Amino acid sequence: MSDLFSVNGMDQPEHRPLADRLRPCVLEDVVGQSHLLGESGILSRMLRSGSLGSLIFWGPPGTGKTTVARLLANETELEFEQISAIFSGVADLKKCFERARGRRISGKRTLLFVDEIHRFNRAQLDSFLPVMEDGTITLVGATTENPSFELNAALLSRSHVLTFKSLDEEALIDLLSKAEAEMGRDLPLDEEARLSLVRMADGDGRSALTLAEDVWRTAGDDEVFDSARLAEVVQRRAPIYDKTKDGHYNLISALHKSIRGSDPDATLYWMCRMLEGGEDPLYIIRRLTVIASEDIGMADPNALVQVNAARHAYQLVGSPEGEYALAQAAVYLATAPKSNASYMAYKAARMAAREHGSLVPPKHILNAPTKLMKQMGYNEGYQYDHDAPDAFSGQDYFPEKMGRQRYYEPNARGFERDIQKRLAYWDRLRAERGGR
Repeated sequence: MSDLFSVNGMDQPEHRPLADRLRPCVLEDVVGQSHLLGESGILSRMLRSGSLGSLIFWGPPGTGKTTVARLLANETELEFEQISAIFSGVADLKKCFERARGRRISGKRTLLFVDEIHRFNRAQLDSFLPVMEDGTITLVGATTENPSFELNAALLSRSHVLTFKSLDEEALIDLLSKAEAEMGRDLPLDEEARLSLVRMADGDGRSALTLAEDVWRTAGDDEVFDSARLAEVVQRRAPIYDKTKDGHYNLISALHKSIRGSDPDATLYWMCRMLEGGEDPLYIIRRLTVIASEDIGMADPNALVQVNAARHAYQLVGSPEGEYALAQAAVYLATAPKSNASYMAYKAARMAAREHGSLVPPKHILNAPTKLMKQMGYNEGYQYDHDAPDAFSGQDYFPEKMGRQRYYEPNARGFERDIQKRLAYWDRLRAERGGR
């Protein structure tokens, strides 16, 4: 195979992908991860101490996880071995461990880099534990998913989890400058198009270099692309967003907290990020329904009505016009007065229901459809509220062993101001009429 590549000239540097040609040779050349590799970064401190433990690299694609693992092996004189959890099974792991044991006998230790480590099942992850503990391997696992959810506790307890950040604009611009130096020519982009390419890369260094290669391949002599031409040539790259993974939960959390924080502009931005990423609008509506009850509640009871109306409108019209109703509902929630009083009251009452067991209601509020039940005192002394002054009897409705409880504490915002006054009035009447 190597001869075939040589015959066709494919082994020459200029035929290798740009991302491979620009792969850093020393840790100091890695961009965008100064919190790990800077003077006070945790990896720098580990290397200075001469002790490198097992590590989990967590971060989005194209941020240097594989490169850093390889360079750490060079720095620590460990044998570098790489596998991918996508293509490897138990048999492959056993072979890796046997090779590592053989090296250890000859005095050479192994850094085993496992890409996409979260793809392994629990039993496969457990197989790493003994070879980590006896020093056969130093494990470096890479994952784009939250290790807390995807890796088991035993493996996490034996590893340091290090977060790799998406490359910021400065790091991506620096990377493009290195690409231009490697290619020996400038990118044929005007200033705005250059920034557009950086935004298209979405924090992914490998993607930025791939897009740059596409530009160089496409541009004619003396042609300089503007933003419109760039978008036409490379196509628009959708933001990184996996509807079943961290990106999904991060964005819905951002949407929820923006509404809770009464920021309609941030609310619309995060909602549009989800829609652009392909999120099901009905999922967004379900989350808005939860927010209407949890964070607004009785401060504006119409919030829930607005969300239900948006759901009906979307189901009637569909995308894209139906998404206008989602935007209206989201803005309504963000600008509504906020109260979690009914949500907190529900949680407190639910806890009380668990703690107090199967207490029966007081007899005076039980119906008495039979003679025996009447003889036992069912419904005796019940006061029909509509016959009482102010349509309020002031009777107690809690189980006798509990005594009267207070769960719902309305605040002084929105419609709850009126409820607050009403409850205070009823408390006064209850005290006057002998209720508890």
